[in-house]
Amino acid sequence: NLLFRWFVGLSMDAPVWDVTVFTKNRERLLTGDVAAQFLATVLGQPKVKTLLSDEHFSVDGTLIEAWASVKSFRPKDGSGEPPGPGRNGDRDFHGEKRSNETHASTSDPEARLYRKGNGQPAKLAFLGHALMENRNALVVNVRLTAATALAEREAAVSMVEAIPGRHRITVGADKAYDTKDFVANLRGLGAAPHVARNTSNRRSAIDGRTTRHPGYAVSLRIRKRIEEVFGWIKGAGLRKTRHRGTARVGCMFMLTATAYNLIRLPKLLAAA
Repeated sequence: NLLFRWFVGLSMDAPVWDVTVFTKNRERLLTGDVAAQFLATVLGQPKVKTLLSDEHFSVDGTLIEAWASVKSFRPKDGSGEPPGPGRNGDRDFHGEKRSNETHASTSDPEARLYRKGNGQPAKLAFLGHALMENRNALVVNVRLTAATALAEREAAVSMVEAIPGRHRITVGADKAYDTKDFVANLRGLGAAPHVARNTSNRRSAIDGRTTRHPGYAVSLRIRKRIEEVFGWIKGAGLRKTRHRGTARVGCMFMLTATAYNLIRLPKLLAAA
């Protein structure tokens, strides 16, 4: 591909590197935690620091479909009928009970079968999590975890805990984060939980102590911009990852989130 050759500085007749060069360099990226350093370096630039809020944040999670077919989700004990013959053989799941406790993907054992919401199909997937500052909607932290029911809230607490300093902050989030434990954990970290209230046949953990403040409504409005982050990341190739394992998918997720910031920064810096 001539465009790729131009990008990496190869002439038209220069030999392309052996595939093992890319494999070894990718492993160096993982072992050296280069993706996290890259994000921190971008955010640490003096001009970029002036764009970041250190008081108001938002969190959310998104589904990253694994590079594995549901046909590869087989019983861990080796039982079960194999797929039919051919490159994409049929596999009948009718009447078979499948769960992450008894089954695992033969293509990517770290991927988990997960349903994002009611009425949606279960997929082999990971969960990507992002922490966004609210001033200019830049990503300041990300995580990639196994797809579990508690992963979004646990990752959110971890990212909030990693925010430098112990000053008072606000954290916006959608209804999925409206639980007693999550709200208590945020308050324990000195963060005001600006979480959308979930009152569907239940009692919300968010009461008048939080909703009476004008900033609560502002946080609920701005936190929706984190969906733009996930939309861009998935449009850049991470709707369905082409890597396997939490470490590799997480590295690509963080690099892509950093690229989102880099795409936005020229316009933000020009307007500053």
